[in-house]
Amino acid sequence: MEELFQRALDLLLAKDMDGFVDLFTPDCTVEFPFAETTPARLTGRDELRAYLAEYPARMDITAFPSVLVHRTADPATIVVEFTAHGRTVSTGADYEMRYVSVFVVRDGAFAELRDYWSPVQAARAAGSA
Repeated sequence: MEELFQRALDLLLAKDMDGFVDLFTPDCTVEFPFAETTPARLTGRDELRAYLAEYPARMDITAFPSVLVHRTADPATIVVEFTAHGRTVSTGADYEMRYVSVFVVRDGAFAELRDYWSPVQAARAAGSA
């Protein structure tokens, strides 16, 4: 599972959103429990693909300097703490976001993702808070 997660980070750095989304099952669920101005839940790769289509035009992620993977009692589930560095494209401001994400893998692909991040910090980076 760590290899799958590392592949996901590599694709995000390459700005390959289609490749990233292809790491998910067709019926995946993606939840953003702290979301305020974005959808809180996406169902299926098509919704995830649409959600991420413009991401590289908004955020230029250049590094993931801190990544810590935690195994769980469920062999299909990992919890990952990581930090993204880059810049906000619209403002040119530095971007740093810490995440805690829970991934569930089925048949070698991500079936579920719960992604915890700060919408306040994201709004600040975008110049809207």
